[in-house]
Amino acid sequence: MLLVGILGYSPALRGGSADDGVSINRVAINNETIDNEAINVAVAANFYAPLKVISNKFEKQSGRKVRLIPGSSGKIFAQIKNGAPFDVFLSADQHKPAALEQAGLVVKGSRFTYAQGELVLWSNQAGLSFNGAKTIQSNVVKKLALANPKLAPYGLAAKQVLDSLNLYESVKNKLVYGENIAQTYQFVASGNAQVGFLALSQVIGMSESGEAKHRSGSFWRVPGELHQPIFQDAVILKRAKANSTASEFLKFLRTTRATHIIHAYGYKAMQTNSAQPVHHLMKRDKVKNNNEGVY
Repeated sequence: MLLVGILGYSPALRGGSADDGVSINRVAINNETIDNEAINVAVAANFYAPLKVISNKFEKQSGRKVRLIPGSSGKIFAQIKNGAPFDVFLSADQHKPAALEQAGLVVKGSRFTYAQGELVLWSNQAGLSFNGAKTIQSNVVKKLALANPKLAPYGLAAKQVLDSLNLYESVKNKLVYGENIAQTYQFVASGNAQVGFLALSQVIGMSESGEAKHRSGSFWRVPGELHQPIFQDAVILKRAKANSTASEFLKFLRTTRATHIIHAYGYKAMQTNSAQPVHHLMKRDKVKNNNEGVY
C-alpha cells in the first residue's frame, strides 16, 4: 500500500508508470483505465488510519496494489471534477459522492454508505474534565480548532454543534480552521489550540497486533443529536468501471474482517450494500443549552 501526498495527487499517477518503484500495468482507453493490479483510492483524512490497515489486509489477500491519497473531502471532490486520476473515492459525507453520481462521474450503482462517524472534542492534556459548553467558553481555551466546514464534513458537524448550543457567535474569535481533520489534529497536538473537534477515529484505534489503543489526552464524545449524522459514502469512479481491483476492494470493505477494523476505530460499520438517504442541511430547532440534559 502506497501513500500519495495528503494535499494533492502525484503527477506520476497521470501516466502509465510511476517513479516510486511500483510497476503499473495500465492501459488508457478514452480516459478510462483497465488495471487489475493497482488502484488509486482518494480517502477523507478522518478515515485514512483504518483504511491503511484495511488496505494492507486486502493487498496481502489479493496480491493487488492500493495507493491511498488522503485529504479533505471537499478538495478531493474538486480534484475529481478536474480530472484527477482516482479510481475510488471514500468521502466523509454523502453529498459529494451523490453529486458526483448526479454528474455521471461514478459507476452506476456503486455508491454505498460504508461507515457512520462520531465527533469528539479533544485536548492533548490527560485527565481534563470536559463540561460541554462550559469548556468551550472557558477562558482557559484560547483557541478552538475545527476543520474548514466548507471543505470537511467533520468541520461542518462541528459548526452545527456550535450552532445547536448557541455558542458560535460567542466563540467565533477563538476558532482556528484546519484544511482537513488531520491538520486540525495537528493544531491541538502541537498546543496551538487547547481543544479541537476531531473524528473519534483520531483518538482511538488499534495497534498492529490488533489490540485497542487510545491516544493520550482527554476527549468528550459529542452527543449525536447536536449535529447531522455523519454518514460516509464510497463510490467507484467512472474511469475505473473496467477495473476489477476497484470493485473487489469495495467488496472487501464490507467483509467481516474490514468491519471489525472500522468498529475498532470508533465508527459504526453499515451492514448494507446501498447508501443511506442523503441528509439535507439541518432544519430542526437548535438544541437548548441545557447543562443537565446535554452534557
